[in-house]
Amino acid sequence: MPPINVLFLCTGNSARSILAEAALNHLSMGKGRFKAYSAGSHPKGQVNPFALECLESQDISTEGLRSKSWEEFAGPDAPKLDFVFTVCDQAAAEECPYWPGQPVTAHWGLPDPAAVEGTDDAKRQAFRETFVALQQRIARFAALPFDTLSRPAIMERAREIGRR
Repeated sequence: MPPINVLFLCTGNSARSILAEAALNHLSMGKGRFKAYSAGSHPKGQVNPFALECLESQDISTEGLRSKSWEEFAGPDAPKLDFVFTVCDQAAAEECPYWPGQPVTAHWGLPDPAAVEGTDDAKRQAFRETFVALQQRIARFAALPFDTLSRPAIMERAREIGRR
């Protein structure tokens, strides 16, 4: 069975969506059940250093992570997406490109850890909290019985995960 392709969207693709991409790929490592990607409507062009530090502190690979446009996933050569999750309110409110294959979409909004001001320790804490919240949502998502649920039921469960 081919992997379930999941795209995490945010505006800048430098923090939340990057954390989610890395977390789901790490969870799926060696199992091949999921392939996660991330993108932004207005990518910053670089991954936030606190996001990379957070992932590395969890022994999660940061190799290949980069800030990229959602346009990469809207073209004919893009991977077929099964799920698209917005992880910030701004991206959720924007008009998204057409996603070939009509993936299930849901909003998993979280506060932006990159917007936290103050000490580096305060910023690190914000990234840790965001990572934990994403990791919990991803674990619930990955535990869904995809082969026994209808598409509407999967859509409702995916959306419910974001409302918790």
